[in-house]
Amino acid sequence: MRPVNRGPSPQTADFASYRLALAELVSRLGHYCSYCERYIPAGLAVEHIRPKDAEMYPHLIGRWDNYLLGCVNCNGTKTNKDVLLDQIFLVDRDNTFHAFTYTPDGKVKPSEGLSDEHRQLALDTLALTGLEKPINEVYDENGELVYLDRVSQRRLTWLLAKSSKDDLETSPTEGMRRQIIRTAITRGFFSIWMTVFEDDPVMRQMFINAFPGTAPECFDATTGPISPRPANGLDHAGKI
Repeated sequence: MRPVNRGPSPQTADFASYRLALAELVSRLGHYCSYCERYIPAGLAVEHIRPKDAEMYPHLIGRWDNYLLGCVNCNGTKTNKDVLLDQIFLVDRDNTFHAFTYTPDGKVKPSEGLSDEHRQLALDTLALTGLEKPINEVYDENGELVYLDRVSQRRLTWLLAKSSKDDLETSPTEGMRRQIIRTAITRGFFSIWMTVFEDDPVMRQMFINAFPGTAPECFDATTGPISPRPANGLDHAGKI
């Protein structure tokens, strides 16, 4: 998951309606679901980290620090589940890029080498939004896979990123690098692009710079992940 920094609230008071925060969130974080990383050009929603419908959190409905962006799939799975900040990894508080591994078959898994405690936090994070679900394979009348669900879309993006990397090896120009960036930001799935280009720190730094709101403090000078994430003043931040 892409670690993000939404920055300070654009206003001093809480939002009278959380919907009023949508434009500012999209401006700062881009048209991407904060959980599955998909590019959603229309239909993104203000996502309450701790759910607005839960009886214990009415004071957080208008709170900027409780907002992320969510797609219909992640929001629909998360619904009004209680979220204990110390029991999951969160993109605004932890280095979630370090916590998860993305694979060519579209799976998202806890990274190798995590402690037992951190592995459980990673598993619980995936379960919260359904990112651990298996692929739902749907084929058209010609037997071609239709990329409908999040897993199959991750598969497709991996293939696209790998093809882009092959193109760069054939034509290692700045123009090709810029074209890859244009493709990536209109496709989403930051972590897949970062993984496919893991041996190209120049390209990875370009991804970090190009995806709005990516937290630069989560990466070192060679684009390796910094863990734990430096303190940022949010509750239960820096778990990984």
